[in-house]
Amino acid sequence: MRIKPWAAVAAAVPLAAGCVSGPPAVRASQARPPAASGASGASGATGGSSGVSGALAAKPPQVPAGTTAAWVVFDRQAGGGGRIVATRNAHRAFRSASVVKILLAVDYLESRTTVPPADARLLKIMLRSSDDDAASTLWDRAGKGAVITRMARRLGLSDTAPPPASKPGFWGYTSLSAYDVVRVYRYLLDRAAPRVRDTILGHLRAATPCGTDGFDQYFGIPRALPRPWAVKQGWSGFGEVPPVRCRPGSASPGVVSAGSAPAGAVPAGSAPAGAVSTGTAATGARGASISAVALRARGSGVPDLGRPVLHTTGLAGKDDRYVLAVLTAHPAGGTWSASVRRITTLTAELYRGLR
Repeated sequence: MRIKPWAAVAAAVPLAAGCVSGPPAVRASQARPPAASGASGASGATGGSSGVSGALAAKPPQVPAGTTAAWVVFDRQAGGGGRIVATRNAHRAFRSASVVKILLAVDYLESRTTVPPADARLLKIMLRSSDDDAASTLWDRAGKGAVITRMARRLGLSDTAPPPASKPGFWGYTSLSAYDVVRVYRYLLDRAAPRVRDTILGHLRAATPCGTDGFDQYFGIPRALPRPWAVKQGWSGFGEVPPVRCRPGSASPGVVSAGSAPAGAVPAGSAPAGAVSTGTAATGARGASISAVALRARGSGVPDLGRPVLHTTGLAGKDDRYVLAVLTAHPAGGTWSASVRRITTLTAELYRGLR
């Protein structure tokens, strides 16, 4: 995805239960997992919390060296009222990339009772095909960075914040966590008005194989899990031109087994993720060490600045049983195809451990 401009608004956001009227008591199933130590991009491949609320059915996935990963899986049918059944680095901050578009849609729909046809088209292409121009249009109308402050307070997103004030033109630099992404989906399922829920999830259930920028967005959940699912993907730092432009007939939604490469993947080592061009933050530092990138990110206020990120989030299973978010940051200079393989394999192994 291409990162579009927006202004940053700093705010401290309390943890709430995700409703407008105020935070009710937090159930045990909503208890905050232990926060991961180390929020920089230099976190180790096997570091962070893997604890769960309840028994872990299988060994958690192995994260490749050089990759930083976080995930939360909430089973809505577990324990009567649902609970988190798998987690790693649940509160570790990542830059959002296009995952933030869900918040833009919630804010837009909850701020009005009718949607003009032109805006309905913007919502459709933004949510189904991750269109950046549509997101920027809605973002500008919503007051730019203020939308993140509003949504974080309303939904109780304690790890979510706008981009730093020094980066007013980069809406994809919103910070969020796997834990908060899962809370957003739970809000849509359990608390949002039906018209808001049905509009957003209806589009996410119809996510297109190709993003409007030409990237294949059928990685992670769409490639690793059987239908039914609803997804919102995110990617940043891979440049504006994909190594192989996605075509509707070329992106396969078929399920892959853990460890297998997605269909249409280009050879490893090709098309390194270089600097993002026009209007975006330089991810550059091709071949730079993870520690060097972490130092740069720490000073910028942007998680993993200089590393490409790839996220897969959504709902899966009959009756939307699982709510899951898998967020990843990859080595500087890494390729799109290698990053897609890593997150798809992690997602497949994670799902296999739930069954």
